[in-house]
This record gives sequence, C-alpha cells and structure tokens, in this order.
Amino acid sequence: MLWLFNPFTFTIGTRGNCEPIVCSMILWILICLMNDHILQAAFWYGLVVHLRIYPIIYALPIIILLDPLYFQPGKKPTLVNWSSSTSKSSWETSYTKITGLQYICNFFSSLITWRRVMFGFVSGSTFLMLTGLCFHLYGWEFLNGALLYHLTRTDPRHNFSIYFYHIYLHYEDEFSIVEKLVSFLPQFIVQLVLISRFALDLPFCLFLQTLAFVAFNKVITAQYFVWFLCLLPLIFPWSNMKLKWKGVACISVWIGAQTHWLMWGYLLEFRGKNVFLQLWLASLLFLAANTFVIINVIRSHVYCPLFRPLQSNSSKSVKDD
Repeated sequence: MLWLFNPFTFTIGTRGNCEPIVCSMILWILICLMNDHILQAAFWYGLVVHLRIYPIIYALPIIILLDPLYFQPGKKPTLVNWSSSTSKSSWETSYTKITGLQYICNFFSSLITWRRVMFGFVSGSTFLMLTGLCFHLYGWEFLNGALLYHLTRTDPRHNFSIYFYHIYLHYEDEFSIVEKLVSFLPQFIVQLVLISRFALDLPFCLFLQTLAFVAFNKVITAQYFVWFLCLLPLIFPWSNMKLKWKGVACISVWIGAQTHWLMWGYLLEFRGKNVFLQLWLASLLFLAANTFVIINVIRSHVYCPLFRPLQSNSSKSVKDD
C-alpha cells in the first residue's frame, strides 16, 4: 500500500526511468541473502550497481553481515523470527553483546571467509563484465556518463541540495578535483557511522544509508526519494513510532520542508524572480528536515540483527557435556 499508492512512487516510476526496477532488484538481493543464496545475491548486486551507481554504498554492510557468527560451513543462517511472541525490547537486550567488542574482534579475526570472497568476486566480475561490454559498444561517452561523471559532477541548476547555490555562483570558475570531491566527505562520515552501528540490522541500515546519502548528496531530485521509500515498509515491524504524534510530525516536517522549497522553485522557474538565496535557505531547511526524520527514526527503532548467531561446534559440545 505504501509503495503502490504513494504519489512519489507512481508519479516518478511512470515517467520513463527505471527506478522501480532498481528498487525491486535491491529487495530481491535482500531476499537472496536471507535465504543464503550468496552467489545469486552477488550477481544481482553487480548488475544493480551497473544500472545505478548509488547501491555501491551497500557493499560494506553486506560484507559485514556475511560473518561466521551467522554463516558457518554446512549450516544455513537462522533468521530472527519476526512473528515471535518475544517482546521487541528483549531482542535489543539479547543482542547488545554481539554488537560490542566481541563482534569487532571476531570481524577482524575472520575477515576473509568463503562467502565474503565469493560475494566480492561474483559481484565485481558481473559489474566489470557489463561495464566492459558497454564501454566496448559506446566508448568513453558511456564511462563518463555512467560512472566518472558522478565523482566530479557540478550541476548549476537549482535542486534540493545545499550545494547548488555555491555551484551556481562559481560555475564559470574551474573547480579543482579536490573541491569537487570534498563534498563527499560529510556523506562518507555519515555512512561510516551508520554502517558501524546498524550493519547487522541490514534492512534498517540500508534504509538509513539511502536516506542519509540522498540528504547529503551534491544533487537531489525527486526521483531519489524512491530509493529509500521502497525500504521503508521493511523497518515498520521494528519501530515504536506511532502515527500519532511522532509519525505525523515526521511526515509533516518532511513534506512541509519540501513544499516550502517547491514554492521558491516555482517562483524562480516559472515566474522568473531572483529568489536564489531564499531557495538555498529552503534547501538548508530541507536538509534539517531530513536530519530530523533520521534522528527520530533511529530513536524509535528497536535494534534487531537480521540473523540469529549460530553456535559453534566447540561451544555446542561443551554445552552437551
């Protein structure tokens, strides 16, 4: 319901782009991981990164998730039972130790595993083969338009991003490579913080990553909102947020800030008024609204890893004795 009858999704998804296909592929990757179909998940991941570069941010949490705590030879990972009668708060308490020092030590001591190597090899090979094929067919024009352009993109047209006004004022000046790349620093820091805290709760981590990636991006258009809206239904079972009042507040703040920006955008685009400064201030307000939503979603979420930790053979034998 949230996806099919959302005005953002059916408007953006029917105007000629492939965002619904990309979103479906990301959801399918999650299903493959949940069913221990690592090679299939790796293939689809390489394909989706080829189609849209932004899912590259999911690589690190997926690699972290493929941990021997959950994946052991000859054993399928055990999903957390979302329909369990156990209270959500008890899940949060029982998994506190796993997300601490014990997990960090275990991660570095078993960094290279068969599943991680195969996921990286298959997904990387799929991406490189498809990119190489398109490069052979279309040359440097494809490579610049699909990949390299996004690293140094400077778009002077007005958009939701807080960077657009600075780019507009200095567009005739040549930006250095360092200046073009420095805008990725806030994104990079936020991504690392979210991954380090929520990687094992993979659906929630991917949602937060995508929302933060869009909010701090150099260019933001309405089609980017579809990227995180497709993941929103996955986090509802583990959210304590009630529609009244916090839910309504988050929706109102986000929609209100966006509508406020669109008002100034209309005056600039259709009325020809010089409101660039007001539009930039509206972009700052929209970033604040996204930050408000992220903070409230995190505070209302009950942390729950996707998989139950498997008992090692040694600990099982000790228990039997």
